[in-house]
Amino acid sequence: MEILSRFVAANRAWCRAAERRFPRFFGFPSYQDELRRRIAANLAECTGEVLEIGGVDRPFLSRNGRYRYVGMDIEENPRCHDVYDRFVVQSVEEPIRGEYDLVMSITLLEHVRDNASSIANIFDALRPGCETHHYVPGKGHPYALALRAVGPAWQKRLISALRSEAAEITGYPTFFDHCTRREMVRLFEDVGFETVRVSTFYRANDYFAFFFPAFIAVTGFENLCRALDWGYFASGLVISGRKPKRD
Repeated sequence: MEILSRFVAANRAWCRAAERRFPRFFGFPSYQDELRRRIAANLAECTGEVLEIGGVDRPFLSRNGRYRYVGMDIEENPRCHDVYDRFVVQSVEEPIRGEYDLVMSITLLEHVRDNASSIANIFDALRPGCETHHYVPGKGHPYALALRAVGPAWQKRLISALRSEAAEITGYPTFFDHCTRREMVRLFEDVGFETVRVSTFYRANDYFAFFFPAFIAVTGFENLCRALDWGYFASGLVISGRKPKRD
């Protein structure tokens, strides 16, 4: 295990050095910046409740006196009640009680078996005229294909060995149900969302930083997919939709 740890550390150091040496090749827009921009535009209008799904005790936002920040997840620990104004334990695949000015999630929907039900429940939980925003990892990226190939049990072992710094926050079972740009847009539109907006992102090379040649190869593939707008192979997408106002 010590030999493997030293091998991984050396390869990660080479990857970081390459990123510094060739920033244009390895640089990429941040999905978090895009997500924050979209959410910030809505928060200025929020006076009710904001719901984040799947954040456990690691919320994307901070509590704010202008709105009530509600967290929802299938897991719970004491810190959840410190970082949110209210915390609910349930799956997004179940009907969501209440009405919210904004509903959001980050790296949640790839872990959900039935995203058709999930998107419908999110739609029902929104106030008319309000928006929802999500970052959804894509099922066509090499890292997603690798996760599905190895399965949940080996996934946890490999993360512990190859990406130990992420072992505490990753390793959950992944299903990638409808997790492509085209399929996710269709789900949003089918349940009634209007003004559906999507931005695709193509960088998840850090999953391969344990082996420098793989890191280079995946980065090259990502750059090609981004240049040709091959959305199926995106590492993820930011998707937003607005619930129509009542007539």
